[in-house]
Amino acid sequence: MPHPVSRTATRLRTILPGGLPGPGRSALGATVAGGVLTGLAATPERVGRLFRRRFPVVAVTGMTGVGKTQLADRLSRRTSGGGTAEVGSAVMERRTRRSRRLQGFRFLVVPGDNAATRLGALDEVFHDEPVDGVVHVVAWGHATPRRTAGTSGAATASREEQLAAELEDWTITAHRIASMAVRRDKPVWLVIAVTKTDLYPEQVDEAMRYYSPGSGSPFAEKLDELRALAGGARLSVDVLPVSSQGGDRRSALPTKQATAMVDALATRLSQLSGHV
Repeated sequence: MPHPVSRTATRLRTILPGGLPGPGRSALGATVAGGVLTGLAATPERVGRLFRRRFPVVAVTGMTGVGKTQLADRLSRRTSGGGTAEVGSAVMERRTRRSRRLQGFRFLVVPGDNAATRLGALDEVFHDEPVDGVVHVVAWGHATPRRTAGTSGAATASREEQLAAELEDWTITAHRIASMAVRRDKPVWLVIAVTKTDLYPEQVDEAMRYYSPGSGSPFAEKLDELRALAGGARLSVDVLPVSSQGGDRRSALPTKQATAMVDALATRLSQLSGHV
C-alpha cells in the first residue's frame, strides 16, 4: 500500500508534470515563488490602507491654551486627570477614538507653543506623513493665558491680545494646510472647532460668524485666502461650536448641551471620513 507521502508527491507531479525539463521546471517554480512573495509583500500595504480608512489620522491644531488636549480627550472618550493641567505641551500628544464597528480616529495634538518641537510636529503632520483631516481649535479670545517662562502666578492677557495671537497662529497653520492640500490627490477636510463656548453661551452665534468663510472678519479673511490657495474643491471647511468643560456647577452651559456639541463634532468627523 503506497505511503500517504507518496500519494501527495504523485498529486504534486500531476500539477507540476515530471516531464518538464529541468530548466523549465525551475522557471515555473521561480514564477510561483515570485507570485507568492509579491502577494506577501503587498499584504502589509493593503492592510495599512484598510487601517487608514478605518482609523484616519486627524491633526488637532491651535494656539496654546485653547483646550486642544481636553477636546481630544473628550473625542476619544478619555478621562482627563484631576486638577488643573499645566497650560501648553511641548510634545505632540496622541489619542485614539474607537467604536464597536472597529472604526475611529487617531488624533495627533500638535503643541501650541512656539517652540522647535511645535515646528517639527507641524512638519510631521502636514509634510512627512500628511494627515487625513484637521481640527483647528479656536476660542474667540478666551484661551487660557500662558505664563512667561520663569514667572509665577496667574497669567493675564486681554481678549484682543488673545485674538491677535490666535490669528498669528492660524496664519502659520493655514500655510501648512495649503501646502499639503495642493500635493494631495484627494480633497482635504478642515473643521474649525470654536471651543470654550461655556464662557460665552449667549454669543455663540456671533463667534461662529467670526470664524465662518466670507464673514469679513480678520480670521475669515485668512480662511478665504487658504481656500483660494488650496482650491475650493480641494478643501472643505466646517465651523462647529464645542465645549470641553461645560456642565460643571460654575458653567452656564448645561451638561447635556456640552455633550451634544462634542457628539455633533464626532459625527461630522465620521461623515467627512466616510464612516457613515
